[in-house]
Amino acid sequence: MAQVNVKKLNTVGGHQDCVYTLAKGPNPNQFFSAGADGVIALWDLEDIDNGRMVAKVPSSVYAICYYPERNALIIGQNFEGLHIIDIDQQIELASIKLSPSQIFDIKVIKDRIIVAQGNGYVHILDIRTLETVHVIRDTEKSARTLSVSEKNAHLAVGYSDNKIRIYSLKDWHLVKEIDAHKISVFTVRYSPNERFLLSGSRDAHLKVWDVIDGYSLKESIVAHMYAINHLEFSPDNKHFVTCSMDKSIKVWDAATYQLLKVIDKARHAGHGTSINKLLWSEHNNLLISASDDRSISIWDINF
Repeated sequence: MAQVNVKKLNTVGGHQDCVYTLAKGPNPNQFFSAGADGVIALWDLEDIDNGRMVAKVPSSVYAICYYPERNALIIGQNFEGLHIIDIDQQIELASIKLSPSQIFDIKVIKDRIIVAQGNGYVHILDIRTLETVHVIRDTEKSARTLSVSEKNAHLAVGYSDNKIRIYSLKDWHLVKEIDAHKISVFTVRYSPNERFLLSGSRDAHLKVWDVIDGYSLKESIVAHMYAINHLEFSPDNKHFVTCSMDKSIKVWDAATYQLLKVIDKARHAGHGTSINKLLWSEHNNLLISASDDRSISIWDINF
């Protein structure tokens, strides 16, 4: 087994409530965070104690997405819709109220914003006009998570009806429906080479689907004790991490799916409650984690 060394470099507590989401910032050393307090903060890994608020909305934020082509941050405000913020000027460029439901995930591809909502809707909007291009709704259950494969021209959506649905990026038609997990699918992610789709669920299983072989099941692993909330690949694509409601982060080999390391409170002074989101930064290969305990932790991981 590969030797993995983990060191917690810092923990910051700028939020007043649960931290739900993280996103890359304008520079490799920067990242955004948001959560139940409605605050969206920008952090610098070289000066982590001095984060700054870039926006605040009246309700919880589960999803944010930075779009570098326009230097804009897209914020999903629960039950209210989208806000687009100009990072340089810190002003709101546009906003739109969608159907009154939670916004669980946001992706942007080629000036198209894709939004996953708690009422099962997946909205596709033009980022320039915020006009609706298309709406997907194949279930009333929540659309929880999104992943895009440009190579295969596929959008993967994980739902609370336990299924993953694959849609065409060209015309948004349903390509494949997968009976993926026993309960809600909380995270989906295409591998860096886009050959595989990984999924994590409230059933604590990590599954690997072979895209080339029609999304056939390649691996099924009991990865955590409780729900898997998110997974993230390392900048060099050789490893990935999962985080869970069981308060742990696990480090995996991306080629063999072998568990390499468990990061938790007992062994590494980790989070005390559910870990909701991970971001593996290109800046010094640092891993960032966000938790219900209102904190963000910075991890140095060496192999």
